[in-house]
Amino acid sequence: MAPGAGLVDFGVLKLLALALVIVYVADGLLTFLQGWLMAGISQRIVTALRGMLFGKLQKLPLGYFDARPHGEVMSRLSNDIDNVSTTVSQSTLQLMSGSIAIVGSLVMMLVLSPILTLASLITVPLVYLLARTITKRTKVLFKEQQAQLGKLNGHAEETITGIQVVKAFNYERQAVQQFDEVNEKLYEVGLRAQIWSGFLMPIMSVINNIGFAVVAVVGGLLAVRGDITVGVIASFLSYSRQFVRPLNELANIYNILQSGVAGAERVFEVLDEREEPADPPHAVPLAHPRGRVVFENVSFGYREDVPIISGVSFAAEAGSSTALVGPTGAGKTTIVNLLTRFYDVTGGKITIDGRDIRDYTRDSLRRCFGIVLQDTYLFSGTIRENIKYGKENATDEEVRAAAIMANADPFIRRLPQGYDTVLSENGGNLSQGQRQLLAIARVILAQPSILILDEATSSIDTRTELHIQEALLKVMEGRTSFIIAHRLNTIRDADTIMVIDRGQIVEEGRHERLLERKGSYYRMFSNQFKNVQGAAE
Repeated sequence: MAPGAGLVDFGVLKLLALALVIVYVADGLLTFLQGWLMAGISQRIVTALRGMLFGKLQKLPLGYFDARPHGEVMSRLSNDIDNVSTTVSQSTLQLMSGSIAIVGSLVMMLVLSPILTLASLITVPLVYLLARTITKRTKVLFKEQQAQLGKLNGHAEETITGIQVVKAFNYERQAVQQFDEVNEKLYEVGLRAQIWSGFLMPIMSVINNIGFAVVAVVGGLLAVRGDITVGVIASFLSYSRQFVRPLNELANIYNILQSGVAGAERVFEVLDEREEPADPPHAVPLAHPRGRVVFENVSFGYREDVPIISGVSFAAEAGSSTALVGPTGAGKTTIVNLLTRFYDVTGGKITIDGRDIRDYTRDSLRRCFGIVLQDTYLFSGTIRENIKYGKENATDEEVRAAAIMANADPFIRRLPQGYDTVLSENGGNLSQGQRQLLAIARVILAQPSILILDEATSSIDTRTELHIQEALLKVMEGRTSFIIAHRLNTIRDADTIMVIDRGQIVEEGRHERLLERKGSYYRMFSNQFKNVQGAAE
């Protein structure tokens, strides 16, 4: 035996053991750092995407929301974004590590045997064709799955929002049945998506085994010829497996990515939507408006082939009150929507203080309006915060003064927490009349130059209505006001009453003159009051 044979160099062994420990510790730390960095990057991407989407929703015109269920829109902000988040966070690390592993294994395979490497790469085109074929199908299915999930959320949101109507009409069974139908469609498309997605890995295993068999056969032939050793073949097979494993993972990740892509496409559909027209370069702020409003031959239709109003012309002097009356669907609310630029006219123009409203910046234009709608909306938060929605920097004294003026202070002080009472969504813990009083207080606090009252007292009892009318008269002093009303007794003192029918002004004048004409307004008034002469007197 040669001198020193069989002896162990414990010094070298200790260094190797220490190096191995350092490598493992470094691997753990780098893996943790990698996960921490990628989690932060993926969440920042998703956070930015969510912020972009919500910001985009604020810029879209009302027509976008009128044409879509709100639950479906919310699904894009929640479910689709979450889908993208999950895909990015789970797939990014595997994509990076898999790519590095593939490159490293391929280099070692080329070093060992270029011929065997060429033989093992025969399966790569098969893997590509398989992944492309399956992902082409799963992409469609995942997108349909997200669409069905949006419909499901839309139905659920609609049913929960209208739960009182559902229960009032004993519609619970039908609502559940409709939900089950949508849920079943979601189940079916989701099942097909998962089945097609599940086809990938078993077939990939078959292809990989074929590849190993090809390598073994070619390697055996080369070994018989003496061109390669059995040890090289064994090493090559080991690297080949390290090459195939991440390749399979990448193919599977590409398949999983289709789910994230489906969610991302739905998000980008919203981001690509047409926003409200930007202010023109020459737009100017509407500062200190006097409030003279003129409609000049205005036409508009939510669809080009279905006009809602046509050829509407009138002038409302600064500080005057104009009442809009007429049958449901005549175009009254459309007129005020055009005035506030919720929609833009398709013909003619609207001017305020002699200037086309499209020449004003949209923000300054809308700040000059105070609107009380028939369907009042309150936000989750305290009563104080909801009233201050019209003026964020208002003091508590100003808030209470506005509530007193709107006759809302008595019922607010009767609540356990008074002005700090927290409201549920849309003020569900208040009556409809109380919600409308808070909306009126909100407008009073804002002190707008132009008031728009769309059935502002429709949900208030007659006694409270008298107090509200007194408050509104004080607020309307010196301000241009537009009043939409079906109860004609509330607009008898208006400076001008316009009767709208089928998108046109059919009558215009003061209350007494319109009664004398005995036209459309007279007939409307007669339907509400039996003794027209006595009411007129």
